[in-house]
Amino acid sequence: MANTKVIGYILSLAGLAMIALSSQISKLSFLASNTRAMAIPIVGGIVLITVGIVLIISEGSSSKVKHAAEEVPIYSGEGKKKRIIGYKKVEE
Repeated sequence: MANTKVIGYILSLAGLAMIALSSQISKLSFLASNTRAMAIPIVGGIVLITVGIVLIISEGSSSKVKHAAEEVPIYSGEGKKKRIIGYKKVEE
């Protein structure tokens, strides 16, 4: 599962690099007047960033701790003086 998060970071960085390089290349080349040729790397970079962020977020939401059995508190005292002294596992 950690590999998915690393892949997400790599894709996001590759997308950022693609967008940054596309603006630098357009300044140096004759493609600056052709907006369609310049839009292709920018859209590709945005897609890579989006896919990377989705992979990063999906990894974070699936890492929840799962308990073998639910626990309920055991109280001592009454009213406002009640306090938890332990927990008991509930069998399903």
